[in-house]
Amino acid sequence: MIKMERYSRQMLFSPIGEEGQREISNKRVLIVGCGALGSANAENLARAGIGELLLVDRDYVEWSNLQRQQLYTEADALNQIPKAVAAKERLHEINLEVEIEAYVLDADAAALKPLLRGIDLVIDATDNFDTRFMLNDLLQKNRIPWIFGSCVGSTGMSYTIFPNESPCLRCLLDAIPIHGATCDSAGIISPAVQMVVAHQTTEALKILVGDKEALRTSLLTFDLWNNQYHTMKVERAKKRTCPSCGENPSYPSLNDSYRTKSEVLCGRNTVQIRSRQEPDFHLLKERLKRIGTMKANDFLISVEYEIYRLVFFQDGRTLIHGTNSIEKAKSIYYQLAG
Repeated sequence: MIKMERYSRQMLFSPIGEEGQREISNKRVLIVGCGALGSANAENLARAGIGELLLVDRDYVEWSNLQRQQLYTEADALNQIPKAVAAKERLHEINLEVEIEAYVLDADAAALKPLLRGIDLVIDATDNFDTRFMLNDLLQKNRIPWIFGSCVGSTGMSYTIFPNESPCLRCLLDAIPIHGATCDSAGIISPAVQMVVAHQTTEALKILVGDKEALRTSLLTFDLWNNQYHTMKVERAKKRTCPSCGENPSYPSLNDSYRTKSEVLCGRNTVQIRSRQEPDFHLLKERLKRIGTMKANDFLISVEYEIYRLVFFQDGRTLIHGTNSIEKAKSIYYQLAG
């Protein structure tokens, strides 16, 4: 039974109404990533009366998160509480009616596949394009709509993807160059997060109430600091030959050979990560010189970051010295390399 008073102002909004509120209360949403975008989207949907939220994140709350990740507190950072767990606890304080499942795990295809049963929508709140391409293929294959979002500095973007209808993420990024700057290399202001979240949550509500005609079909980008806001028509980006959404899809990002490889180097307190793509050394140097002490030659770039040392090679390999944890190494790698 919907508590009418609780959602009365939302139901007064005619595109939702009482019937739309019932639809929202019966829907299941998976949020991949519980950082800035994920935690804010989760709070919005919990307050809106979503039926069930599934939260996936591999990381724990750190002090640097508190500037923009609105669900978390100093106690969470002090005790290094996993983000998915901390988010679940806070959301239950906001709305006990919402069913919430928290999963502390690395978001790969094998881990996510069992969670997709009965899911109506997936919200991307990840921090790297390896995971996004995997999500793109997994959700294309399972015919589940999802909402892409990213932000860094004062910029952000969002795009809604419907399998078999809109261009997929691979189509989009083949057509539009997007650099891989990260919050750790370029910083971020919290209003940029809130702007992306506003668009992601609004698109989510349209999908949940079944108002597909109101969906934005364009790619949205903005730069709040420089007062820029653009929407780009992307219908023509859809390709018949796309390996993810074309006529004969092969879903390459679900293939082991496509994934970034990680391994612990025995006895060295070091993890090696091997990317399928060779880095752009010029862009990487520009990004990393803001991070810490950097050295570079024709063959590699080395940078000191907190207690770690990262060495990037021309062939796509990266050594993360100072840890034997693949999960920690991957987290650092994606934070700095994009």
